[in-house]
Amino acid sequence: MTATTIARSYRWSDLEQDHPMAQVDRRRIMGEKAMISEVRLHAGCRVPTHAHENEQFACVMSGTVRFGIGAEGSAERRDVTLSGGEVLHLPSGTPHSAHAVVESLVLDIFAPPSATTGVDAHG
Repeated sequence: MTATTIARSYRWSDLEQDHPMAQVDRRRIMGEKAMISEVRLHAGCRVPTHAHENEQFACVMSGTVRFGIGAEGSAERRDVTLSGGEVLHLPSGTPHSAHAVVESLVLDIFAPPSATTGVDAHG
């Protein structure tokens, strides 16, 4: 196969949207070794603390999201607040939560791809 036979372009607005939990709208593109999700978190949305084997980059495109990093109640737990144009890298297995301070748009990049992520576990 040549690159032109396997390359594909997408338009977010053409992709099916799902709602894996309350106050979350999501569209995904699954690749062989990674996936990207366009995630709209409505104001006040809270994603409970979870961890997954996927490495994750949370690219906040607009809005403000407060991430809790580390296990609930642990001395290592800390909050990180990101706004549009900022990126959070979460290594595999890192416990984390999210709270949308205002309506926010996040592009989540996961490797490897998987059918479920943290928002699915709490739907």
